[in-house]
Amino acid sequence: MKLQMSREVDLGKEPVGKLLVILALPAITSQVVNALYNMVDRMYIGHIEGIGADALTGVGVCFPIIMIISAFAYLLGMGGAPRASIYMGKKKNDHAEKILGNCFTALTIVAIALTVLVLLFREPLLYLFGASERTIGYAIEYIDIYAIGTIFVQLTLGMNAFISAQGFSTISMLTVIIGALTNIILDPIFIFVFHMNVSGAAWATILSQALSALWAVRFLMGKQTILRLKKENLKIQWKVLAPCIALGVAPFAMQATESVLVLCFNSSLLNYGGDLAVGAMTILSSIMQFAMLPMQGLTQGGQPIISYNYGANHPQRVKKAFQLQTIACFTYSTVMWLAIMLVPSLFIAIFTNDPQLTQISVWALRIYMAGVLLMGLQVSCQQTFIAFGNSKISAFLAVFRKIIVLIPLIYILPHFFSDQVFAVFLAEPIADTIAVLTTLTLFIINFKKLLKHMESEEPNSEAIR
Repeated sequence: MKLQMSREVDLGKEPVGKLLVILALPAITSQVVNALYNMVDRMYIGHIEGIGADALTGVGVCFPIIMIISAFAYLLGMGGAPRASIYMGKKKNDHAEKILGNCFTALTIVAIALTVLVLLFREPLLYLFGASERTIGYAIEYIDIYAIGTIFVQLTLGMNAFISAQGFSTISMLTVIIGALTNIILDPIFIFVFHMNVSGAAWATILSQALSALWAVRFLMGKQTILRLKKENLKIQWKVLAPCIALGVAPFAMQATESVLVLCFNSSLLNYGGDLAVGAMTILSSIMQFAMLPMQGLTQGGQPIISYNYGANHPQRVKKAFQLQTIACFTYSTVMWLAIMLVPSLFIAIFTNDPQLTQISVWALRIYMAGVLLMGLQVSCQQTFIAFGNSKISAFLAVFRKIIVLIPLIYILPHFFSDQVFAVFLAEPIADTIAVLTTLTLFIINFKKLLKHMESEEPNSEAIR
């Protein structure tokens, strides 16, 4: 297969193992660095003298709103990008560019709507997600500024998915690194030097996202990219956009339901353990987010390989990519699980030096993340369904663990334990185990059928030559 010289990798020809390394390493770096946007804010905020614990909790209750904003970027970016990869595998780049243009316009419209809604309803939403009279001021201070940068979040996350889908792993990584490094530099300056405290962290974040968005959009309008943003593709066509939204429901649900989870966790913990327990949940959710992102980076690297070769009808390359991706994800989740079980205090110390908050967070972390050992299998299988364009199963799995299993457990388990805060945290590993068993069962059944169907079809010889 001959592609433009500007392309970094050949998704249909180069060895699968080599491709996964080339694409996954920058994707993992991007995911980890991207986590620093919010985590660095929390690290610095948690160490502000005098107000650190309350300010950290206040910013923590903003997290569900931030997740909802990100979820809409995933709905369109991660819904459209795999479809663009599939059409590239079918040698239909014109249609792939229509997908890119439609998703760009939709992201812009959604960003404007979200900005207005957040600014109008932020106070009742923050109380809903666990704010108290002590923390609401910090929460409003942060989210008012963050909402202004919604357009930058949408374009950075959404457009970067299309950069990754074409195999431009280094460019995709730089999109994230540019913003994250800017954020790391600006945070201590705004918070401690200019004494802007929580508002300083928010301004640092949106200015950093603005740089990332500019970088991503300029690349997709330039000469190096294969799929280019073109004026004629910006007009939304429902027949082009609708399948992207359908496929994006799964990553949207995975992200958006985090907000519902935080609501459920925080409301229960506020009831049983007060602001201290909610503060611990802020730390635990940050560590969980960080732990999951490298696996998401691995599958983000695997997605273009699987999607492209699925479109090119090359089953052996699809099978190989999935096997290597799964081994890597499970190995990582095992190492992370061991580290958390053995030295949880090292992770907690990143976010707080408050003795009371540290004490509850250390034991809670071991309980809350006891099931992370199995999540490598969950993430690999679930993301592969998305790579195949299977919107129905991927959407079901996205809501099954959190909505169907985890949320009921958060409210049921405290009735069976004398330590009700312990029971709330215990809901997470139980739900993880049930979800992994369900996902593996569905994947084994459907993967065998898919490979059998692909083997019965003629491969796209041009794509795999």
